[in-house]
Amino acid sequence: MRITRIKLNNWRNFRSVDVTLRNRAFIVGPNAAGKANFLDAVRFLRDIVDHAGGLQDAVGRRGGLSRIRCLAARRHREVGIEIELGGDEHEPVWRYSLELGQTNRRVPIIRREIVHRGDEEILKRPDRMDEKDSIRLRQTALEQVSANARFREIADFLTGVTYMHVVPQLIRNTDRFPSGQATTDSYGSDLLERIAHTPKKTAASRLRRMEHALQIAIPQSSNLQLERDEAGIPHLRASHSHWRKGGSWQREDQFSDGTLRLIGLLWLIMDGTGPLLLEEPELSLHSAVVRQLPALFSRALQRSRNRRQIFVTSHSSELLTDEGIALDEVLIVKPSKEGSTMENAQDDDELKFLQECGLTLSDTVLDQLGPPEVERIRHSVDR
Repeated sequence: MRITRIKLNNWRNFRSVDVTLRNRAFIVGPNAAGKANFLDAVRFLRDIVDHAGGLQDAVGRRGGLSRIRCLAARRHREVGIEIELGGDEHEPVWRYSLELGQTNRRVPIIRREIVHRGDEEILKRPDRMDEKDSIRLRQTALEQVSANARFREIADFLTGVTYMHVVPQLIRNTDRFPSGQATTDSYGSDLLERIAHTPKKTAASRLRRMEHALQIAIPQSSNLQLERDEAGIPHLRASHSHWRKGGSWQREDQFSDGTLRLIGLLWLIMDGTGPLLLEEPELSLHSAVVRQLPALFSRALQRSRNRRQIFVTSHSSELLTDEGIALDEVLIVKPSKEGSTMENAQDDDELKFLQECGLTLSDTVLDQLGPPEVERIRHSVDR
């Protein structure tokens, strides 16, 4: 399964969003338009079904419902998320809708929770039991094993969502987490522990493929390996060739930012089965490498048994030069005083015409999204 449609109401930057999705989604827009916040809606549902989380924790991590609610919200102040799950050739298998409000004490509560399988309504809340005990509305049925038996497939799917925005400095900081303890840090500080906790044969196979990619991107690197030091802390090391015969070995604390980000990206697209959420994967990478990322994602989808879905936010013109990116894979975010809007590039007749004339998405989409009068920024230091 994959997410085939997302609808948002009063979520962060967006008063209203309704977009269909394919296996790849490239999300573009100006700074602070809401690209990351769109991804966060999917993360929010993942956090709800997390065994250590739940609705209250998911809202609390984001500073409360008042911080989540769109500033442009008017009469309808509830926050809503709806997703449809299905395949490539069939009608949606599942539809899950969640609408949230809060009490006078700012405790998040469920205003509406509805589950459909096809045309059949499986769940509708509030129900009679909720009316008798309003405390029940502080938890979703989705997060409760005793309540989600008939639609647990949705919870299992959301548990597989992976978000990662690799920060090289955190990978180098091996003291951030205790050795031997696997975590789910979204910024890569536990990446080496994740690799170390992977079954040996699987990890070795992935490291070989990563080594091959690194040798192409960084010809002087080879022999990528995982090892543990005397304290049991995992490290990556690679051979680095130079003027001395045999070269030398380097650990991750000596790798460049680009090398670490590429390692993290390569591992992520091979690890996991659910939707993968990536923010600006082009950071620190050479433009020639960035141009290959869309094709790399496609290869990852083809190799995945369940055709893993990938969401990518980007400002990169190099990334969007790939001619294999279809218009219906691109989501355009545009800010306004009444909240940001999101539309599929396929629905823009001008973009369709320009692409038919031979222009790339980089030439057409990104040029529309720059700040107006951006050239004036060069003079701002003169004031």
